[in-house]
Amino acid sequence: MERFEIGMLAVSRAGHDKDCLYVISAIDGEYVYLTDGKVKPLERPKKKKKKHIQVIRMIPEDLCGAPMDSLKNEDIKRVIKHYRKSQKIDNVNQVKKVSGGF
Repeated sequence: MERFEIGMLAVSRAGHDKDCLYVISAIDGEYVYLTDGKVKPLERPKKKKKKHIQVIRMIPEDLCGAPMDSLKNEDIKRVIKHYRKSQKIDNVNQVKKVSGGF
């Protein structure tokens, strides 16, 4: 079973948002709440079953140790943008499998 932590990056693997990149903002039983700071802001996170996401085993430095209550949507957008840039992902809304990224 995968371990889920608040602040980890995750990719949706099922549903209309398949391949979208999010940050885990909360965990509740078999569900996680995902945010991207734009379409799904911190105020309205996406509720998704754990089995429908793939966790990226890293917590970005900007989120490490920071409580989600103190973060803003801009912080989430910056983290996702930085990850895409570091993995050379071109499309803003979609994440394709990149060697070493998953």
